[in-house]
Amino acid sequence: MRHIISILMENESGALSRVAGLFSARGYNIESLTVAPTEDASLSRMTLVTRGNEDIIEQITKQLNKLIDVVKLIDLADSAHIERELMMIKIKTTEHTRHEVRSMANIFRGRILDVTPTSYVVEMTGPSEKLDAFVAAIDSDTIIEVARSGPTGISRGEKGLRL
Repeated sequence: MRHIISILMENESGALSRVAGLFSARGYNIESLTVAPTEDASLSRMTLVTRGNEDIIEQITKQLNKLIDVVKLIDLADSAHIERELMMIKIKTTEHTRHEVRSMANIFRGRILDVTPTSYVVEMTGPSEKLDAFVAAIDSDTIIEVARSGPTGISRGEKGLRL
């Protein structure tokens, strides 16, 4: 099962390396990883996506909690949450295909960020499934490049990851 683990950690050099090292040493895979400072400059929020059964996820969270840099963590899969992913996709266009690509971007609520005589760059946010569906709907021969952030998430309601 896919889990999104949100970690509040000290904003210090080497913290990311220690988390990645923990996963590597135990043979666990990180599907995606995002890190950014929080409203408190001394703390960062790391959002990590991994897969595993309940025993593996429990082991991962216990090991993460042992790291000195980790202040607090939650597994967003345990409660109601909102998740989003950002994707930018560069698509080859011609005079004949521009309207079709623009229409497809509109249907999926994407935004065209860049236009050249031979390409569009489309920005899209939403659940991973939506982004996957857009990529599948576009002719694969026209895709030049895809950049995705990986999912990030936040708990619904008043529950949150803070001190």
